[in-house]
Amino acid sequence: MIIGVLSLEFRLHGNRSLKGKRKISLSLKQKLRNKFNLSVSEVEAMDSHERLILAAVTVANETRKVESRLSKALAMIEAMAPAELVHCETEIFSS
Repeated sequence: MIIGVLSLEFRLHGNRSLKGKRKISLSLKQKLRNKFNLSVSEVEAMDSHERLILAAVTVANETRKVESRLSKALAMIEAMAPAELVHCETEIFSS
C-alpha cells in the first residue's frame, strides 16, 4: 500500500474573516475531492485569517499512481487557486 500526502500552504491576501477563509477552503477541498478522489482537510493555522494549510491524501497500490494523482492535483491548484500558494510538499509512504 502506497500513501501520498500533498501539503499546501496558501496566503489569503486581504481576507478579514474566518468566514471568508472557510469559503475558499471549502471550494478548494470540494474540487480536490471531486476531481481526484482525495481526502482533504485543513490541518494547521485554523484561527488565522490570512493562512490556509490543507493536506490532501491518497492511497493506491503503485507509487506511480500516487505521484501522478498528486502532481495533477497540484497543477490544478496552481492554475486556479483563488489564493497565493506559498509552499507545497509531497510525501510518499509505503507500508
